[in-house]
Amino acid sequence: KIKKEIKDVNQVARKEDQGPRKRLMILPFLDASSNRSQELRDEARTDFIRELNKTGELIALDSKDLKIDTQKMIVNGEYNLADLAKQAQSLGVAALLEGKVIDMKVRRTSDPVGVFRQLKTTFECKVRVRIVSAHSGKELFNTLKTVTVEESNVRVGETVNTDRFLEANPEILANLLKESFLDFNEQIIATMDKMSWEGRIAAISGDRIFLNVGRISGLQIGDILKVSDEGDEIYDPQSGNYIGKVPGRLKGTLEVVSYFGQDGAICIIHSGAGFKENDRVQLY
Repeated sequence: KIKKEIKDVNQVARKEDQGPRKRLMILPFLDASSNRSQELRDEARTDFIRELNKTGELIALDSKDLKIDTQKMIVNGEYNLADLAKQAQSLGVAALLEGKVIDMKVRRTSDPVGVFRQLKTTFECKVRVRIVSAHSGKELFNTLKTVTVEESNVRVGETVNTDRFLEANPEILANLLKESFLDFNEQIIATMDKMSWEGRIAAISGDRIFLNVGRISGLQIGDILKVSDEGDEIYDPQSGNYIGKVPGRLKGTLEVVSYFGQDGAICIIHSGAGFKENDRVQLY
């Protein structure tokens, strides 16, 4: 008999935008303990990225594909998400996600005597997920989730030894960790739905303008996109920390006419002028 319980505190965002799919960069998972293996977290993250992409609601990217040295951005056991956001926004990423293992426990209890003993195993996993906007650096989601699974069965004359159990059953902890992070999926999608979609001008050649977003991201032939330049960066005058960027000046509009590459689009000018590489594009 298996009983599963989940406790969490979250802020689910309301849906405001039904535009193309947004890109979410998944950073390497962190761990509050140095005793657990990196492989355990890496396997959980691989499944996490795969399952998020299966939803079709967003595009989950492995941060390794974006050539950002994330290890240099860890301060006191957590990522400096605001600075990472500043680096990632030019890559067409809408938001960044940090996953962290807070604690993992296994407890076993059984009847003290008897040949046939009722045995109960309790698995508990605490994980946290944070999401920040790549454009503004603002934190959008910060939730600590506790997943508890109980298993009850009868064993013949078995003694209880938690340490030996953990050593003999690492796959159980691996599955528990995977399930704990996967349980965030609906909340992550709700948070991403709240954000406005955007892409970037990757290159300009004559009258053709190439974007870093295309068919996979959900752009359609004939879509009209508004173009604005990069806004000014704002820093906290006291701490010096990066806060975000103010909206840039509207330059005009583009029309999507075809696709190129893995996920790029080709546009022609619909109105306006003065477009440059890295200009921001949004649905009109």
